[in-house]
Amino acid sequence: MKNDYVRKSIGLILLVILFVLPWYSPFQIYLSIPNQIKTFSQPEPVSLPTLGDDVSVSAMNDDSIHYATDLMKYSLEESGSDELTYTVGQFPVKKVNVDVYDDFRIIPGGQSIGINLQTEGVLVVGHHLVTTDNGTASPGEEANIQVGDSIISINDKSISNMEEVAPIVKEAGENNKPLDVKIKRGQQTIETDLTPQYDIKEEDYRIGLYIRDSAAGIGTMTFYDPETEKYGALGHIISDMDTRKPVEINDGSIVRSEITDIKKGENGVPGEKKADFKFNDVQLGNITKNSPFGIFGTLKESPKEGKWSKPMPIALPNEVEEGPAQILTVIDGEKVEAFDVEIVNSVEQSAPATKGLILEITDKRLLDATGGIVQGMSGSPIIQNDKVVGAVTHVFVNDPTSGYGVHIEWMLNEAGIDIYKQKEKKAS
Repeated sequence: MKNDYVRKSIGLILLVILFVLPWYSPFQIYLSIPNQIKTFSQPEPVSLPTLGDDVSVSAMNDDSIHYATDLMKYSLEESGSDELTYTVGQFPVKKVNVDVYDDFRIIPGGQSIGINLQTEGVLVVGHHLVTTDNGTASPGEEANIQVGDSIISINDKSISNMEEVAPIVKEAGENNKPLDVKIKRGQQTIETDLTPQYDIKEEDYRIGLYIRDSAAGIGTMTFYDPETEKYGALGHIISDMDTRKPVEINDGSIVRSEITDIKKGENGVPGEKKADFKFNDVQLGNITKNSPFGIFGTLKESPKEGKWSKPMPIALPNEVEEGPAQILTVIDGEKVEAFDVEIVNSVEQSAPATKGLILEITDKRLLDATGGIVQGMSGSPIIQNDKVVGAVTHVFVNDPTSGYGVHIEWMLNEAGIDIYKQKEKKAS
């Protein structure tokens, strides 16, 4: 009986502690202290919260011990690794790992770009029926060729564009021979036999497939690294509009584009930029990768110089703050302009992931011109505290004034740019 009373009493005490603890100021401060700090070397020290006069904070690479009731200043002038320890008496209560990297800068984008993609092989975007003397059929569908597959070879001949398919189909049909078709489906390579059928309406041999070999659109450049000449744009993957699957690219390029008109976004109806491609100009660069974090490649020609064409530091996810920021984008011609936004939420991601930011357009001039975030604005760099922090990626369909962004760290990693390169040094 007595033991039962003791257990209930202890349980009640623990319940009260669990209820009260989140409202206890020192505990709130404790939770606000990060487990890890990742940043770049900078002349200004950072401010770290402390837990009061009875708690000391010491650095592994610093013999001094600090006592404070508010904030402790910690120098980040040299790159390297360190460990801060919060101690009560002789007992450590909190450890913070600190990684400081050498200063790294990129040139922010904002330019409108035309995007041209050549698919790997020809992409199957649909089936259609062929009218024969025996009824209707889709030879491609009967051969188990699915929407989203890429036809990469026919009769051991590599296929790179649609014009190469028709003569092979006609020859096989006239000789009443099946085609040996090799397709790519995701990571699989599959072979199948496909027999063309004579379409009595079209008066020609058909395979019952709709195919496409290229895709085009507009977007916004996010950054350019003058040291490696690599760039990143869009901030999200390019998917085929019919299959809704990522486009497997064989070749691609970006060119200058000029914004000619904007269809404003409304609730439930995304807006879009309309642009003319500058095909007569030299290509700005190639496209070597189409990934969840955008398109990437190497620039052949630097973007036009302007107000924002000077190298700028970047912010890692743990450094992005909720509050005012700006985006760089084009709403008329080719002029890159800055517009005010509010970062509503930033996720401190420790591993690459999309949708790390939520932002809201607050600039009246941009809202009047576009209604918010529109198609073609993807990739617009986000600037906060004179640092590039990320890129606009998606709009909320039911609220065009708001949308998602991706942290710049993940785009740089995807571009193959080593932003952490430095000789190990001790942080002071």
